[in-house]
Amino acid sequence: MTTTDDPYGANAAAQQAEERRTTEGPVYTVTGGDWDSVVGAAADHDERIVINLGPQHPSTHGVLRLVLELEGETVTQARSVIGYLHTGIEKNCEYRTWTQGVTFVTRADYLSPLFTEAAYCLGVEKLLGIEAPRRAQLGRILLMEINRIASHLVALATGGMELGALTGMTSGFREREVALHLLEHLTGLRMNHAYIRPGGLAQDFPDDYVEHVQYFIDWMEKYLPSYDKLLTGQPIWRARLEDVGYLPVDGCLALGATGIILRSAGLPWDLRKTEPYCGYEEFDFDVPVLTEGDCYARYKLRVAEMWESLKIVKQCLVKMEPGPVMVADRKVAWPAQLSLGADGLGNSLEHVRKIMGQSMESLIHHFKLVTEGFKVPPGQVYTAVESPRGELGCHLVSDGGTRPMRVHLREPSFINLQTMPAMSEGGMIADVIAAVASIDPVMGGCDR
Repeated sequence: MTTTDDPYGANAAAQQAEERRTTEGPVYTVTGGDWDSVVGAAADHDERIVINLGPQHPSTHGVLRLVLELEGETVTQARSVIGYLHTGIEKNCEYRTWTQGVTFVTRADYLSPLFTEAAYCLGVEKLLGIEAPRRAQLGRILLMEINRIASHLVALATGGMELGALTGMTSGFREREVALHLLEHLTGLRMNHAYIRPGGLAQDFPDDYVEHVQYFIDWMEKYLPSYDKLLTGQPIWRARLEDVGYLPVDGCLALGATGIILRSAGLPWDLRKTEPYCGYEEFDFDVPVLTEGDCYARYKLRVAEMWESLKIVKQCLVKMEPGPVMVADRKVAWPAQLSLGADGLGNSLEHVRKIMGQSMESLIHHFKLVTEGFKVPPGQVYTAVESPRGELGCHLVSDGGTRPMRVHLREPSFINLQTMPAMSEGGMIADVIAAVASIDPVMGGCDR
């Protein structure tokens, strides 16, 4: 090597490592010297950095990996890598009875499990040619709208946490806790309820359910306006969300996006209105729509939808009438509703005495119905509901047996995640976090 008194003069190139060409562009090995002199000679090259965001980063909802290509802090290419929460839920359903399938699909989108249960059960009932009783249908609507509020609260809370609004996080989870307490009182579990069953509901609501639902309504009406004070008009919150993650309506349609993303771009598509189910056509509520198509519009729509869900919950209490919550066909419905014993674990003595005291044929029927399940006529069906994230569809195929031949979920988290590159490319890396938060993907449903 030739030495010189001027290390950054004409012979500086001899002190530098040669570039190595890769598929991602030139790579330099720098072992010393002045950084500006090293990279200055390569200023005409494509300077790009590829980074991993996730899957362990909390701002990517825990198990979402984003591969970002950057020029400075500008995102030139964004790719999502999924599958870190794959559970094989759809395949597992093929090895269980039609009723047992509910306990699997409810674990897909774990923030709105009652919607997946409803879509699945509506499909099974369509194949069977039956319809759940009116009290069960209204009960499903009541549960889904409470669940919608709880899910939107998580979207606001985690979105606030990811953007630094920690008070939004603590407030959101405070209200969600009240919602989960109510769901636990109504169904027995906070999450993964398996309460909506083919033919109706697992059992009727507790006697005091009206008081508990009214307490939740009063709580939300008291605290929901505080989100407007805390976030909606807050200058930093608006600056982080306005004109960020923009996606127009043609982009939504091309990518198959539904739910909040589509309605924030100006298209009032809500399956509760366009293709009603469970009796939604009887209810008076609005479908909030905005045209800005950015993260701020999606935030405002979630707040507005919580108010609309409260209107539906109030109407459910008025419309609810006494009656059965399961079809009368004993070849579909289990012979007796659950009756807990004094220990809260097993069946009560009265329940056991009722089953054992009946005829041997009744006992055999009870045993076979629980262990083998009921047969479903051959065919295939697609049913869809409006989940907090968009169109949640369930495609079922039956070969005439006691188990599904095929179960497939059209999960809105999976479909909507395709919009992430369109929202993020060309923007700043900090805006990727806001865009993903506005999509509100639940990776349990995306990977399932």
